[in-house]
Amino acid sequence: MSSINGSCIASLAPAQSQLTKRSATLRPSFFAKSRINSGSNIVPPALIRNQPVFAAPAPIINPTLRDHDMAYEEAVAALKKLLIENGELEPKAAAKVSEITAELQTTANGSTISSPAVDKIKDGFIHFKREKYEKKPELYGELAKGQSPPYMVFACSDSRVCPSHVLDFQPGEAFVVRNIANMVPAYDKVKHTGVGSAIEYAVLHLKVQNIVVIGHSACGGIKGLMSFPDSGPTSTDFIEDWVKIGLPAKHKVLAENADASFAEQCTTCEKEAVNVSLGNLLTYPFVRDGLVKKTLALKGGYYDFVNGTFELWGLEFGLSPSLSV
Repeated sequence: MSSINGSCIASLAPAQSQLTKRSATLRPSFFAKSRINSGSNIVPPALIRNQPVFAAPAPIINPTLRDHDMAYEEAVAALKKLLIENGELEPKAAAKVSEITAELQTTANGSTISSPAVDKIKDGFIHFKREKYEKKPELYGELAKGQSPPYMVFACSDSRVCPSHVLDFQPGEAFVVRNIANMVPAYDKVKHTGVGSAIEYAVLHLKVQNIVVIGHSACGGIKGLMSFPDSGPTSTDFIEDWVKIGLPAKHKVLAENADASFAEQCTTCEKEAVNVSLGNLLTYPFVRDGLVKKTLALKGGYYDFVNGTFELWGLEFGLSPSLSV
């Protein structure tokens, strides 16, 4: 396991769990085990690409006035120019600016839609368009043609751990699935079709080369997993059944860390649950096929936003020799 803290890379202790899959009746049999990067001079697998990879067509949004040819920003700029050139037009220009602003903030039925939440979204897009979209026309031009991301990322829905922000993924580099506690359920064509369809699309159609499952510190979903009873009536409609995907991790942590504090157990479980998800990925036939053909790699990660560190480890998968008796 590798730890990334700023620019410092250090060797960490091996992951505790090994993921195995054996067959008593079929040959060749599958095996999987955690691969730990050892030695301080070995660089861990890189998650970031220096050059952007091109992604899916994105809608072009231009904040323009309804039934007008001139964009809002152009209209305001023109009015400001008039103010500079002819001072007596100031009252008329101010009135026009107010009219344009009111039109932008009013829906078709005449009700106002201005609010702090709406303003945040509007201002955020304007900032994005000015500072990113318009400054990288080549990148966004290629993104309009299609996507070929090298990474599929499973991350938690927690608002503090956006993987594109934490790992500096650029548009087109990562196909991302986020859910409670970054869980990957086992292959199930009935119960978990949402996750299954995302994995199938990423592996078979986008041809991603890496699937990365990233856990994180202070995860509420893992805290719930460690707190909820394993069976019996539930107090939530969805959460308990979902986080129970990680029950094998919970049982392992309780068995091996019975004397640890609840907080320490939760921290350990945050990492063990990643290993459970990596193991569940092996239940998808197209994932196994990619691993055997070495067109796909599985990695686990852990982001500690309290201390500003990131850990990364790999899952080694292959075929054992056939055995005849």
